Order: sequence, then structure tokens, then C-alpha cells
Amino acid sequence: MDKPNQYATHAAGIAAAWAALICLAVYLRALGCDFINFDDPYYVIDNPGIRILDWQFIREAFTTSYLGWWMPLTWASFAIDYYFWGLDPHGYHLTNILLHALNAGLVVLVADRLLRRWQGEWSGGRTSFLYPAVLLLAGLLWGIHPLRVESVAWVTERKDVLNGVFALGSIFSYLCYADRKDNGRMGARSAYAVSLALFLLSLMAKPVSVVIPAMLLVLEWYPLGRLSRENVVKRVAEKLPFFALALAVVAATITLASGESILVSFHVFPLYKRIILAGSSLFAYLRMTVFPVGLVNLYLLPRVFPASYYLAALLILALTCFCFFSWKRRPGLLAAWLLFVLPLLPVLGFLQNGSQAYADRFTYLPGVALSIGGAGLLGGMVSRCRGRSRQLVVALAVAAIILCGAVSFHLIGAWKNSETLWSRVITVEPIGRAFYLRADYRQQKGRYLEAAADLADSIAIGERDGFPGVFNLHALRGDAFNRAGRYGDAVREFTAAINLKPVPEYFYHRGTALMALGRGEEAAADFSEAGDATGPIAWEVN
Repeated sequence: MDKPNQYATHAAGIAAAWAALICLAVYLRALGCDFINFDDPYYVIDNPGIRILDWQFIREAFTTSYLGWWMPLTWASFAIDYYFWGLDPHGYHLTNILLHALNAGLVVLVADRLLRRWQGEWSGGRTSFLYPAVLLLAGLLWGIHPLRVESVAWVTERKDVLNGVFALGSIFSYLCYADRKDNGRMGARSAYAVSLALFLLSLMAKPVSVVIPAMLLVLEWYPLGRLSRENVVKRVAEKLPFFALALAVVAATITLASGESILVSFHVFPLYKRIILAGSSLFAYLRMTVFPVGLVNLYLLPRVFPASYYLAALLILALTCFCFFSWKRRPGLLAAWLLFVLPLLPVLGFLQNGSQAYADRFTYLPGVALSIGGAGLLGGMVSRCRGRSRQLVVALAVAAIILCGAVSFHLIGAWKNSETLWSRVITVEPIGRAFYLRADYRQQKGRYLEAAADLADSIAIGERDGFPGVFNLHALRGDAFNRAGRYGDAVREFTAAINLKPVPEYFYHRGTALMALGRGEEAAADFSEAGDATGPIAWEVN
């Protein structure tokens, strides 16, 4: 190994270790977080599939889907956690934190492989500190950015951090392969095999990494400079095993998701709306990357797109055109844009599978390109600047890291439990679902009147927005009043629910409230309407 590469390898190793340790320190606060009542029950708390870690579980994890997704390694990781921790959330959070810290180190190693061509101007003389500082900056801009909090502090998003280990490992191994092959060094084939194997494992953790083959082609073009018109067929052929695995997983994922009816049909959500949503989502991701304020865990898709969605989509179209038309003068800009957009393609709304418009967690892989590109840009500015200008750029980089760490540390506190999480959403954007889910938590804690107050707000928002399932909220509020001994209020709420949808269980629970009020004849009539439906209040499909 030549001397520059020895220096780069040594610098990358030190920077990777520091990035992992700093991320670990920032996210240790998540150890004090609980499970939340948003997907955690499906993935862990009420998931019987993870309770027994045996060969039958392994077989079922790899041959069947759950919740519409084929993610055997994610289910296996939860099963291992359950084996050691039961339903103690601290162990699950510890696993997420350690995996994310490892990923921060991997981002540094990937950055090293992509930025080595500039190490000469960053590693000599008075700027000998600069190359490892740039690598560390890349890892921290990504690892402790507030957009990462959701993926780390939310137990359900184990799939993000687990996929990240294998996806980043696959990219790093491929970059090692390209370097060894071009320089005639031993181990090129083994590095390729490791990259392909890690890519397959990433798909087993979360299929979002299907775009990695296309990302590798972009990296071959810039900054590696291995892709040209003369060898494009050769380079594409080099990726065919990756593309084959990706296509197989895409087909399986769409088939499974369609079978579970979790994908929104094009009849309900037409293509032109999906295109507008894609553009506005990309704009939101860029805005949140540069200005991470107002981050929450749920951004609902509006029933009617506001004008801002169309304007944002137009701005993204203009930015995309600018990147493509200026690719000869600014190849790094186009490469960074493509490496940011490609990992977002599976979640931009073209395969809409929920009511969210976008989500912080979707930036887990896309954020890598912007972090490395941003660190490289700052490194170049420092190497070219002198005197106070250099000090200013360094001060801005340090301030950005400190600000990211402080905001992330603050946001982790919102994930302490379901009440703190939904209270933050209500503070930032008072949506009906946030009031409903906070009410659900408060009801579980026996705070029935507080739950009823939240449900009143949820009902008001639902009626304003024309939410067809508002009858559920009336029934849940009636149940809260019943438990609090406010039987008259319970009768009123159950009556409102029955007028909207006469569910048999509603008659039974109104009957119990009427009986407590001494109105036996009315109660008997309700019990007759209920028949055998004497179960608890459950959410009814419209």
C-alpha cells in the first residue's frame, strides 16, 4: 500500500471510531424511552411470532410475510431481543443505538473511499488535520442529524438501522472491490462477493435498498471515474447479480403488499397526485436537512393538496433540470442529487402504502450522500481559504455539529413514551390522530377524563375534515366516560356513535351506562339490540 493510502486508511479508522463513539454518546438518552403505541404493538408487544426463537420461527420468517413485508432479518433481530430482554424496551433501544453507532462509522469509511482523490490537498503541511476532520464531519453530519432520531429512538424502525449496517457495508465493500481491481491488488473477487452478500442481507432487513445497484453505477461515474461510454456495458454487467436480486425482491414485495391490501390503489390516489407528492416530499426532505425544525413522527397526507405542494414540486423539477444541464461543469452536484433521490424512490408515493406524506425515517440512506458531499465541500473551502475566512468556515462546521447534536438530544426526549411523543406532535401540528393516540395512552394509564378531553379534540378535527371514522372516536370517548363513572356523558357519546354507525357493541356499552343510571327499560332495549356482542370497544373499519 502506498503512503497516501496508508495515511487515508489510518485517518479513516480513527475518524470512524470517533464518529461511532460520539453518536453513541448522543443517543444513549434513548435508553430511557419506552415502547410507543404506534406500530410497536404490531412489531413487538403483540407480535407472537417473535416469542419463540427456534427453527420453526426461522423457517416462517424466511418463507412468509408479516404486515405485508418480507423482512426476515428484522423479525429475527426482534426475536433475539425478546429472548434476552422479554418486553423490556431498554434492550431493544440499546440494539438500535449500537447499530446506528456502527453505521456512523461505516459512513466515515464510505466517505474515505469516495474522497481519497482530494486527500493530497487536505493532508499536507498546515492542514494535516483536515482529511480526518472531513471524514469525521461526514459521519457526524449524518449520524447525529435530527432526521436520524426517528430511526434510532423508535423501536419499530429497527429495520432502518439494521438495513443500514448491510447496505453501507455493501457499498463500502464494492468500493474496496473497485479500488483493488483497478490497481491490480489481491482480494478484488472476495470484496465483490462480500458486497453482493451484504446487499442480499440488506434486502432481508428492509427492501428499500433495492436501489443500491443504480447507486453503484452513479458512484462508478462520479467520483470514481470508472464509467464511460466505452465501458458502460461492462460496468452494467458487473452489477447484473445486484440487479437480479433487487428485481426479485421488488416483485415479491409488491406481490405481498398487494395481497395484504396495504398499497393505496391508483383509483383512490391517481398518478398525477403521486408525482406532485413526490416533488413536494423531496422539497420537504431538503428543507428538513438544511433547516431541521418542526420535525415530528407523522406528516399526514392532506385530502386536498395545498398550493405549496405544487410550488414545491415545480422547484424540485427546476433543481433537477439544473443538475442535469450542468453535469459537465458540476458532476459532483448531479451525483449527489441522484444518490439522494434514488434511495427515496421506493417511498416517494409511487407505491403509497399509508396515510403519511413523508417521514423523517425515509432519509436514513439518502442522507449519506448529502452528508459526505457537504463535508467534502466544506473541506475544499477550508483548503482554499486563508486566515479569518478559514477560521469562519471551521467555526460554521463546528457550530453545525453542535447544533445537530443538541437538537437531536432534545428530540430523543419526545420519544420517552406515547404521551410525550404525541404531545410534541400536537404542539407542532395538532392533528386528530395525535389526540386520539395520546388519549389511548392516557386511557391505558387510567386517566380517563384526560383521555376523554383528547378524544373531544380528535372528534372536532375529524368532523371538520370530514373523517368518516369519527363514530369510533365517539364510542371510545363513551368508553372513557363509562370507566370514569360519568355515565350520562357516556350515554351521550354512545348515542352519537350509534347514530353514525349502529355497531352492536355500542348498544351493549350504552346499556351498561343506562343501567348504572337506573334506566333499566332503556338498558334492556340496548342489550336486546346488542345480542351476544358484549366485547370491548374496538376500532371499526368504515
